[in-house]
Amino acid sequence: MPGMLSVSRTDLAQRRQRLRRRRQFKNFQKVWRTFAVASIAGGLLWIAVQPMWVIKTSKDINISGNRVLSDESIQSLITLSYPHFLLRVKPSQITESLQKQPTIAKARVSRRLFPPGLQVKIQERIPVAIAQLPKSSHNKSNPKTSTGLLDATGLWIPLEKYTSHNSQLELPKLKIIGFPQQYRSFWTKLYQSIDTLDIQITEIDFRDQTNMILKTELGEIHLGSPSNRLPEQIETLSNLRELPLQVPLQRIDYINLKNPNSPIIQMNSQKRANNSQKPKSRKPRN
Repeated sequence: MPGMLSVSRTDLAQRRQRLRRRRQFKNFQKVWRTFAVASIAGGLLWIAVQPMWVIKTSKDINISGNRVLSDESIQSLITLSYPHFLLRVKPSQITESLQKQPTIAKARVSRRLFPPGLQVKIQERIPVAIAQLPKSSHNKSNPKTSTGLLDATGLWIPLEKYTSHNSQLELPKLKIIGFPQQYRSFWTKLYQSIDTLDIQITEIDFRDQTNMILKTELGEIHLGSPSNRLPEQIETLSNLRELPLQVPLQRIDYINLKNPNSPIIQMNSQKRANNSQKPKSRKPRN
């Protein structure tokens, strides 16, 4: 018994010593890890504040996704003082400021480490039509107009917002005259319809809210008030593409498509002068 007791005490002492060493080793590991992490973080911070990790000029901002605006014009919209430390740049703030520009629909900004700079990807508002909108004027006999551009969603953008950044901008061929705000939701459907039409449309006149007029290669097309019959009207217009083979275009005053199921060709005064008769309406041959 005394021998067994002596062995047990020795064994316990050795176990306590091993546990103590193990705790000391774990504490040493914790201290070492903390030191290593702090050293790495300090090293990265030191590297980040070195002169090589700065945006030196606007040329260090890479632009992608632009089709209308030049790289330089978009770079000029990003207000940074140069040189600027890369880690002090706030991409979310730059993104928000870019998306406030009427010419930019979406933007995404991120830091670029090698070489130091910014990566900016944008989605522009592509102008699809020139729009002349009436300005408020006390002199109704001489109304003033303001010229701008429309995108596919119906957003009106002042012309100078594009031309001030791109003097070589190729303007759209489609012209819009008058554009009441209530037509904006209708415009998207209209533009999608005429964009795929195989008949050229050069002008859309919205001034008479009871009769929307398209100027086409076939002449004037009267559609009446905007309605849900627009797809039928555009389809009927497409079916008239061979009309010049049947009727000389110079004899047509306008084509009435208010009822797409019964299109009417209104002949002009030349027809009346030649025949000395009242104008007659006729339907196009199928």
